[in-house]
Amino acid sequence: MALLITDHCINCDLCEPECPNNAISMGEEYYLITPSLCTECVGHFDTPQCVTVCPVDCIGSDPAHPESADTLMSKFERLQRPAESR
Repeated sequence: MALLITDHCINCDLCEPECPNNAISMGEEYYLITPSLCTECVGHFDTPQCVTVCPVDCIGSDPAHPESADTLMSKFERLQRPAESR
């Protein structure tokens, strides 16, 4: 399942640089995660790095984007291919 940053985000700027897929960006009020880019760090790390560094525990699973471990791995593999072959 892709991750979601809630409105409890304090804009501390810690999560964005930790995302290996560049899935995190600043929204109008707080950081957002692009579901099509979020692999929950599958393929990169054992745990989602944004969750690890978040000081207010405002990142959780996005119920609108349920994904299995296999789906997350497939997404990781797709994101690793050169842009012209995606």
